Amino acid sequence: MIIARTPYRVSFFGGGTDYPAWYREHGGAVIGTAIDKYCHVTIRHLPPFFEHKHRIVYSKVETVDAIEQIEHPSVRAVLQYLDIHKGVEIHHDGDLPARTGLGSSSSFTCGMYNAASALLGRMHKPARLADEVTHIEQDLIGENVGDQDQIWAAYGGTNYVDFKPDGSRTVTPLVISAERRRALESHLVLVFTGFARYADQYAKNQIDNIPKRQAQLKNIQQMADEAFNILISPNRDIAEFGRLMGESWRNKREIHETVSTDRVDEIYQAGIDAGAYGGKLLGAGGGGFMLFVVPPERKPTLLSALADLVPVEFKIGAPGSTIVLYEPNGWDTAVNAAP
Repeated sequence: MIIARTPYRVSFFGGGTDYPAWYREHGGAVIGTAIDKYCHVTIRHLPPFFEHKHRIVYSKVETVDAIEQIEHPSVRAVLQYLDIHKGVEIHHDGDLPARTGLGSSSSFTCGMYNAASALLGRMHKPARLADEVTHIEQDLIGENVGDQDQIWAAYGGTNYVDFKPDGSRTVTPLVISAERRRALESHLVLVFTGFARYADQYAKNQIDNIPKRQAQLKNIQQMADEAFNILISPNRDIAEFGRLMGESWRNKREIHETVSTDRVDEIYQAGIDAGAYGGKLLGAGGGGFMLFVVPPERKPTLLSALADLVPVEFKIGAPGSTIVLYEPNGWDTAVNAAP
């Protein structure tokens, strides 16, 4: 049995500039962090005592006889890509709900690929893992996703990521003191808006609108650089970080009308009225989790104003996808050699 643990992420700045349609021409930059909330993917070879060959358990249960019959696109794509045909059983368990702007789809695909690779006796460094997961999601499945979520899932940490027009990237860890890290965490509030959404169409709307919203995307990209400078400068106030996030969110809302909703706008304004410096909706838009940057002494007021929402406490800088259990014996010994 193999278990992979993969973090979710919170994107602070730069979302939208990680789409290939943008950075292949203009470059891109994002800053964000993996958080200590995870999805776990368990995989083992299924003993030959069942009527079905494969069993996949997530929000539904699939029992099938061929990989091609699997409905879950990431599971099907990973098993086909790795040429795994011997019967497998796969379980997914997540700390937070899916489709809520925390990169859960890429976290699952990354954990799935990492666990399935370990089943074949392979392991990958973060750069290779991120590349493979990006290829699976963008090229094999055809999802409308950028390139940042796969990086947080594979690398973990709190990073500044620079996307180059040639397709390369540089992942730079955010080097700050423990005191600075605690100060940042003490200013962050994460709340669930109460509704999930499939991000694919929201992302497609933004990608299609890129030619018309270059000014906004350039502003968002520059703000990622400024946010990086704020965080690595111990004498600069976290309030600057929060106000800049609010400005970035205003630019993000202008990319496409579906990015926000009336309810999201109400939640955001309630947070600002309660004392937040700024904030943003995480992910492609439409719903999910909202992040606020607020003075620590104002947190109770903000949470009271948003009492109908579910807050989630978290720590930043969680490690990337990790094999936390590796027991390849038993039925796994009969695995076919991969190419």
